[in-house]
Amino acid sequence: MRLLVPELRETSPDRHASGLRMADRAPDARPHLALNMVSTLDGKAAMDWRTRGISTELDRQLFHHLRTQADAVMVGAGTVRAERYGVMTKTPELREKREAEGVLPVPLAVVVSGRLDLPLDLPLLNEPDQPVVIATASEESLPGLGDQVTYERVGYDLPLLMARLRSEYGIRSVLCEGGPTLNSFLLAAGLVDELFLTLHPKLLGGAAALTIVAGRELVEPAELELVSLAEGGGELYSRWRISR
Repeated sequence: MRLLVPELRETSPDRHASGLRMADRAPDARPHLALNMVSTLDGKAAMDWRTRGISTELDRQLFHHLRTQADAVMVGAGTVRAERYGVMTKTPELREKREAEGVLPVPLAVVVSGRLDLPLDLPLLNEPDQPVVIATASEESLPGLGDQVTYERVGYDLPLLMARLRSEYGIRSVLCEGGPTLNSFLLAAGLVDELFLTLHPKLLGGAAALTIVAGRELVEPAELELVSLAEGGGELYSRWRISR
C-alpha cells in the first residue's frame, strides 16, 4: 500500500488509519461524523446487495482499522441485515489499538432502524460485550435481548440522535458505514464532516444497484476537499473533507 497524497511513501492499513484524531474536530453540540464507503468505478456501492463482491482483503483490513479511530460505529438497518453485522472490534489487537488511540476497546454500535425491522438472531444484537443503541421511531422493543441493547426514540430526527450521542453517551466521533439511504439523510441534515471512499477497479453497470448516496438529490450539493489518497492492489483509498 502506497500513500500518494499528500506525500509519496509506503504505508499499510494500520498506519494509514492511525492517529486520525477525529474527535478533536467535533463540533460543540454533536460528534464528528465520517462516512466509510466502497464503490466501483461507475459508482455502485454493492454487488447483489452486498459489498463483499467489491471489497478486497486489503480494503477489509483498512475497514477494521478505521473503526479503531471512532467512539461509535453507525449503520442503517438495511446494511446491518444484508451484511449480518457482529461485534465491532474483531481481534484483541484491534482492541489494544483502540485503547492506544484513547478510545474504549469496543465502540458503541448505533443502528438506525425507523421501523425496528431487525432480525432477532442478528449477531450484533446478541454479543453481551457489545453495547448497541438502536435509534428508532418505533415504541416497541425487540424481545429476548440483553441489557447491552438500549433504544433512542428519536423518530427520524438524525440531528437529535447526534446531539444525544454527544450529551448522553459522551460520543465525540462516529464512523458511519452506510447504507446509501442513511448517508443521504445525514448529508441532507448537514451532519457529515468527512468521507472515506475506496474505489474498486470494477464496472457493474445497470440502474438497480445503489450509489454511495441514495434517495433524492441534495438541495445543496456537498463540496469536498481531498485530504489523502493511497493505492494498493489496484484500489484507491481516498479521504475527503466536507467544505463548509
